[in-house]
This record gives sequence, C-alpha cells and structure tokens, in this order.
Amino acid sequence: MKVLYHHRTASKDGQNVHIEELIAALRRQGHEVVVVAPPSRSEFGHDGGLVPRIRRALPSAIHEQLELAYSLHAYRQLAKAWKRHRPDVLYERYNLFYLPGLWLKRRTGIPWLVEINAPLAAERGAHGGLALPRLAQWTERAVWRGADAVLPVTGVLAEHVWCSGVSSDRITVIHNGIDRSHFSSAVDGAAVRRELGLEGKVVLGFTGFIRDWHGLPQVVDAMKTMPANVHFLVVGDGPARAELEAHAARLGMAGQVTCLGLVGRDRVAACVAAFDVALQPQAVEYASPLKLFEYMALSRAILAPDQRNIREVLEDGHNALLFRQDNFAQQLARLCGDAALRLRLGQAAYDDIERQGRTWDANAARITKIAEGLTPR
Repeated sequence: MKVLYHHRTASKDGQNVHIEELIAALRRQGHEVVVVAPPSRSEFGHDGGLVPRIRRALPSAIHEQLELAYSLHAYRQLAKAWKRHRPDVLYERYNLFYLPGLWLKRRTGIPWLVEINAPLAAERGAHGGLALPRLAQWTERAVWRGADAVLPVTGVLAEHVWCSGVSSDRITVIHNGIDRSHFSSAVDGAAVRRELGLEGKVVLGFTGFIRDWHGLPQVVDAMKTMPANVHFLVVGDGPARAELEAHAARLGMAGQVTCLGLVGRDRVAACVAAFDVALQPQAVEYASPLKLFEYMALSRAILAPDQRNIREVLEDGHNALLFRQDNFAQQLARLCGDAALRLRLGQAAYDDIERQGRTWDANAARITKIAEGLTPR
C-alpha cells in the first residue's frame, strides 16, 4: 500500500521514537510511506523548540486558538501530498485542536486510521490547564468519531475512546513495541558498569525524561534501608533531575545515584543492559510506556506499578514484579536480594516480546490488516 503518514510532533523524544519505528516497520513490510509533518531537530531530547516557548509566553486561550489555526496550514500540506501521491490510506497520530485528517477524509473519502496515545483534552485539562475546554473536547470527539479506525495504545485508553461515542468495532488496541535489532539480548552492559565504577553493585535503572510524575525520589527513599552496594542509575535528563539529585544529597546518598543526562539512542541499550532491576516507578493510567518494552527486550527484571494498563503487558510474578503504593520498598528489596528471581523474570519478559507480539513489525502487520479491510480493492 501507499500510506500517507501525518503527525504534528516536532519534539525528539519518546513520541518521535514511536513515529520513526512504526514508519520503518511499515517500510520493511514493503509499503510506501509518505510523511507529512512539521520540521524537527536532529538531536534526541529536543522538546520541539518554538512551540513550547510560544505556549509558555502566550495566554492559554490565544495559544489554543493558534493550535486550531495551524490545522489550516497542515491541511494544505496534507492535501498537496494527497494530490501528488494518491495514497491508499491516511494514518494520523492524534493531537489536540488538530483537524487536517478529518478535513481530508471528508473531502476525499480516503480510509483514515487515527493512533491515540493519550486522551489529551482530559490530560491537558488536568495537568496543563485548558482555557477552551469545550473546544478541545469538541475537536477530540470529532476526530475520534470521524476516523474509520481508532488505534489506542492501551485497553484503558480504549475505554476513554468508546465513552466518547466511537463504536467498539472501530477500536483496536495496539500497544507500543520494540525493534529487537536495536535492543538485542546479546548487548553487554559490563562496559557501562566498568566506565561508571558500578562493578559489584546491584544497579537499579530508569530510562527516560525525568519528570515529577515519574516518582524517582521514592527510589532513593527505598534505598535508605538497603545495603550500600545498591546504586541508582538514571539514563536521561529533565526538569526534575536537579530535585532528584538534591534529594539524594539531603539523605546522604549522593554517591549512590548517577544521572547520565541525555544519552544517544545507540547507547541506551548498553545502559539498560547494565541494570539489575529496571524501574517504572509511576505511570499514568492509560499509557503504554516505551521503556517497558526496552526492558523486556534486554531481559531485565522489571518493577512496575500494579495498575490496569501495566497488567495488559506485565504479569506479577511471571515477567515482572508489580507493586502497590504501600509495598514499593518491599518489592524492590525482594528483587535486589534475589538474583535467581531477577534472572527468571528477565527471561520470561524477553520470551514474551515474541510470544505476545510486542514488536513494531507485529504492530505494522496489525495496522496493515486493518487498513486493507478499509481500502477498496
């Protein structure tokens, strides 16, 4: 097929990883993919540049109207690509106040698949604030209801979509995935351990942008009662890094926490391979965290929250340990003290990547099947 892939993401972060990996998987399966998107910086970790600065500088109501107005420019680009390439299907990554895909669908009748990673109207209303909540909700419902197929990344998110008025026969859950060629179990983390002076340590690890909601200080709190050879390695950077390091210093544990800052994607696998315990200290209720699949592909023993979206991928005692709010420290100590348990959980997690089809290639195959069902022969 010829796929017109459309998104509004300029940042180089986990969103960009998802976009690039899925496009690559579709192309590996022989499809032609035409991408229509805003320009993006090349370095990983870039936050989108101008857009976040405008958002901070302007009143929310003005910024939200500008977001909606940008749909006009994006639609012209999208319509130009449609006219030139005559694609078989439109695949769009959902964003708030963003209507180009809906307009192209109405004008041309092209089969339209919408990938949903978050209920953005509710999310921004709860965390960032919305000046125009009714407009946000209207645009969100219009896109979700107008699509021929809606692809949320978790079953929890699928319920949000269904409650907005989308029929269940148009909803297919497609979790995030992994490209095993980037995260091979053969990757050796010993060199990273030697480089960082972590040989002989029990290494707790976390990858990703460091935000307040990731709950990393609780890891340091739990380490207070553990042996001094337990070390916390954070692969990433972000606004909450300074507070994490300050928190460790206040507890007299600065020497047991290492924050590497931004690491190129080509080195992430080696860093994760250096972990004994891979952590997902917190997760929003509807997310499909990319790091979980990276941990699984590298046979790491995972500790993650016991909540519905996580249980869609991980099973407590089988391929991970899950914790409740009141027993995080106990579950962490259990993993740190039991190397055989870590080995068993890590191997089961690795095996489940293939058994459960948690790869980008498998996701591309599912999307292809849905698209073929919508495309006239």
